[in-house]
Amino acid sequence: MSDKAKKVFLLLTIIVPFLLYCVYYYSRMLKNAPYKFTEFKSFVFKYGYGDSLVNTYNSLTGEYDYVNKKDSLVKSTLLLTKDDLLYLHRKAADLGFWDFPTKELNSDTTDFHGRKPLHYYIEFNYERKSKKVLFDESFKGDDRLKDANVDLVKEIMHVLADAEDRKKK
Repeated sequence: MSDKAKKVFLLLTIIVPFLLYCVYYYSRMLKNAPYKFTEFKSFVFKYGYGDSLVNTYNSLTGEYDYVNKKDSLVKSTLLLTKDDLLYLHRKAADLGFWDFPTKELNSDTTDFHGRKPLHYYIEFNYERKSKKVLFDESFKGDDRLKDANVDLVKEIMHVLADAEDRKKK
């Protein structure tokens, strides 16, 4: 058998089936991905001290309620753009939000100063699924998980602040 015939035989028996299998496998994987932005409906973000999650935002209705520096509750409507929502969806995916445990809480409800820690509730809703996470600021779990939660909260707060600044202009 000549060298050229050996190369053609190798190509047809090993490489071509492998490539076909890869295309088939990854196309099915992407098609069945549970959290796609095309199926995105809304997200809900709540936070507050202890169990009172007074500060809330719902992207479906645009309702944004928060306590300002003067301790008064401000109710407003704040609609995010599709780009803002896409950014948050991708940021959540980058940080591994879909793999976070549902509850990341401590049994101890106060910190060493006697204050209740901040709790954050993040919920992403899609057509077929939704993901909900309740995160305690003083969570004593895996540091990487805690850092990812803190980063996601910062990104959400940043996007909300930017949208509020756009609204004021």
